Amino acid sequence: MPRTFPSEGGGGGSSVEGPDGRWLGLVLGMLVLPMYVALGAPSVALPAIGRALGVQFGATAWILAAWSLTSALAMPVAGRLMARWSPFRVLVAGVVALAAGSALAAVGPTLPVVIVGRLIGGAGAGATVIAVFAAATALPGRERLRALGMIAAASATASACGTLVGGAVVAWLGWRAVLAIPVLALPLLLAAWAGRRTFTRIGRGERDGSAGRLDIVGAAVLSVFAGSLIALLQAHSVGLPAPVTLVVAAAGALAAVGLWWRVRRTPDGFVPRRVIAARGFLAAGLVGGAVFAGYYGVLFLAPSLIEQATGGGALEAGALLVPAAACSVLAGRLAGALTDRFTAWQVLAGLAALTVVGVLVVAVFNGPIPVVVGAALTVCGFAGAQAVLVGLAPQLVATRDRDTAQGLLNFMIVLGGGIGPAAVAGLSGIVSVPVALAVLAALPLAGLVLSLTRRPGARHPPEPDDTRTERRSCREKEPRCGRRAV
Repeated sequence: MPRTFPSEGGGGGSSVEGPDGRWLGLVLGMLVLPMYVALGAPSVALPAIGRALGVQFGATAWILAAWSLTSALAMPVAGRLMARWSPFRVLVAGVVALAAGSALAAVGPTLPVVIVGRLIGGAGAGATVIAVFAAATALPGRERLRALGMIAAASATASACGTLVGGAVVAWLGWRAVLAIPVLALPLLLAAWAGRRTFTRIGRGERDGSAGRLDIVGAAVLSVFAGSLIALLQAHSVGLPAPVTLVVAAAGALAAVGLWWRVRRTPDGFVPRRVIAARGFLAAGLVGGAVFAGYYGVLFLAPSLIEQATGGGALEAGALLVPAAACSVLAGRLAGALTDRFTAWQVLAGLAALTVVGVLVVAVFNGPIPVVVGAALTVCGFAGAQAVLVGLAPQLVATRDRDTAQGLLNFMIVLGGGIGPAAVAGLSGIVSVPVALAVLAALPLAGLVLSLTRRPGARHPPEPDDTRTERRSCREKEPRCGRRAV
């Protein structure tokens, strides 16, 4: 519902109407609850899924990787659609795809059908996340912080409960019910429907500068490149024949060349040159993707390692991982506080180092306690890095490129979530699990090095758009006014 804000210009009786950040944050936070519960819940169900469908455990990594892959690909698409659609329209499309794909995965009789459902559901999840954050970040300064705070609290709490909920659902209702959890977002959409006018209102204004026709070719080559990368990493674990592996590798190489050519020939295409050329943008995405790869790779293995060590089932594994997942609640807040004392790149370096240590703890030490400790460290690394990158992204590009930049940045981060499980699953059939995890640790280690060597960006976030607009208006009226305000 709308509320009244006092005018910042100091004129006693004037006021402007705007959406309530707490109300909108509550609605959006409720909407993302099933998605963030589903982030950790399926990992606990993977051993049961492998046994039920008669496939090797390594092949079940596709259940996590497929979701991350299409979620990553959908984010830049949703970012570009935001230039012509309201956040609410993108939100509805995302939630419908999320629910439909999750329902298909839940009833799938074979692993390929389950994976197709996860691909569809992941695409819906990616679009939903972008729409949620686009709606929240379009609010004015104080209300934006309130909305983002509510969403962050909901997502962190849901993530913390994910493994426990997953273990309980597997034990009481079966693994299919775990894959169906995101369907709950569909009835929750009704709450957002009541505020669709608010979504439309905040969706207006200065939008993406490249709001022309969607670059289908650019989107296609990026999709082929990302999909080929994930498929190659898991080629051994799923028994992909050598000729097929070569075809996939060739397709990936051609897609990489095509993407490079498309960016050069079409500056305002699906991957705008000015966005990826912005100082620090690619570095931020690579660091975030590397940290997410470390976290999700550990999350893929952790439940099965705990089950092997304790002899228990999914419920025990999920319960033991709750303290690790709960660390995400503190990590996001702590990372935000640290950015007041250090640069965002210094904080990212520390979080990447934390992720490296967490992966190595799981690799080197045996038993459930080291697995939980290592998982907790990687959770802290990912949750903190996500919080830092959400605040850093607007500083790296022009305001008109905000939605496109957020979509591409999230694409790189979430793609790391597909690479992590795929790499561990692909290597586990060739080398031992500790060696596979040691190789995985090289990814966040590379992110650590990159964040230490590339430190663009300001120490503190720039002033809000409404403050800059007010100062411009003030200077137009009196040249010295802007200097006095500063």
